[in-house]
Amino acid sequence: MTTTEAQNAPGRTSGAVDAISQVDLSLVRLPLHAPISDAKVLTGRQKPLTEIAFLFAEIRTEGGFEGVGFGYSKRAGGPGMYAHAQEIAGELIGEDPNDIAKIWDKLVWAGASMGRTGLTTQAIAAFDIALWDLKAKRAGLPLAKLLGAHRDSVRCYNTSGGYLSSPIEQILDNVTASLARGIGGIKIKVGQPDTREDLRRVAKVREHLGDTFPLMVDANQQWDRATAQRLGRELERFDLTWIEEPVDCYDAEGHARLAAALDTPVATGEMLTSVSEHWDLIRQDASDFVQPDAPRVGGITPFLRIMTLADHRKLSLAPHFAMEIHLHLAAAYPGVTWLEHFEWLEPMFHERLELDNGRMLVPDRPGLGFSLTDQARAWTSDRVTVTAAG
Repeated sequence: MTTTEAQNAPGRTSGAVDAISQVDLSLVRLPLHAPISDAKVLTGRQKPLTEIAFLFAEIRTEGGFEGVGFGYSKRAGGPGMYAHAQEIAGELIGEDPNDIAKIWDKLVWAGASMGRTGLTTQAIAAFDIALWDLKAKRAGLPLAKLLGAHRDSVRCYNTSGGYLSSPIEQILDNVTASLARGIGGIKIKVGQPDTREDLRRVAKVREHLGDTFPLMVDANQQWDRATAQRLGRELERFDLTWIEEPVDCYDAEGHARLAAALDTPVATGEMLTSVSEHWDLIRQDASDFVQPDAPRVGGITPFLRIMTLADHRKLSLAPHFAMEIHLHLAAAYPGVTWLEHFEWLEPMFHERLELDNGRMLVPDRPGLGFSLTDQARAWTSDRVTVTAAG
């Protein structure tokens, strides 16, 4: 653990309401109960997932306000994200925390030679999310209310119970448990080398759920265009809510062709790390459900820009992962929304999000409405504090 001082920190301007005085960064490693696998593992492109690395940013101001935000990596990249965040954290010291867009631009330019997508923006996300949390806490409002909520709850589907590493019998047990908990939709993974096995598993889950309960599938980019079109047609009979990432996430043309050919909606976008990459999908009509991830695209500031673009095309919104953040953003979207449920992060936060009749309720706590537990502190592998010079 180390403490550093920001060099040449900008002074507080005379008109500023407040100023950032301290930034704490933590690298936290969350272990999973058991290794999990999706189609990327079965095709040999990745190893089973055993832990998630989190970059937490805790920002404090001279006025006594605090905000917390995070970024994450499900495989390689966590230490690199943490290292980049340490390099640029000093840029926040002395800034007015209300000037979030200005600060976002400043952080991007601080690491401009590394680009404006990928690891650099994911490191910025932790700061940006913390600043929005702080701003909402200052206002005494849940973030959804600060942004302007269209609803006080969001339809919620579960993903964590549907991985390919679980046999179909376990999947069905997980589905039953999710329904008892109040989940409003179920997503399972597909994309196995044997497509007949995919169809068999989907048929079993559809039979278990009944004909009308919302069911989604996710191929995690492991089909080529021809396979996606053929399997997409065979999956039509299951009345799916969507088919997710049927082809490579950067293949906007392939997604667009599939979306035009199928009755089943197409969803994609979770792997993208910038507004411009999402715009490429949106402008080509490549998906019916856009799936941005605030920690991946650089935080809430760019996420709001993606929401505006999606709303312009009247698309539906289904943010990826991080329900603790995305619940507020989905509640503030004017169109159709879904929220992805993962219980994996629950040990890190004192608070719990509530489910009711298939929907997740927006909490009435100020800001994002979560705080870190002692367990999260115990999983911290490194921590650094950045303050003003002198």
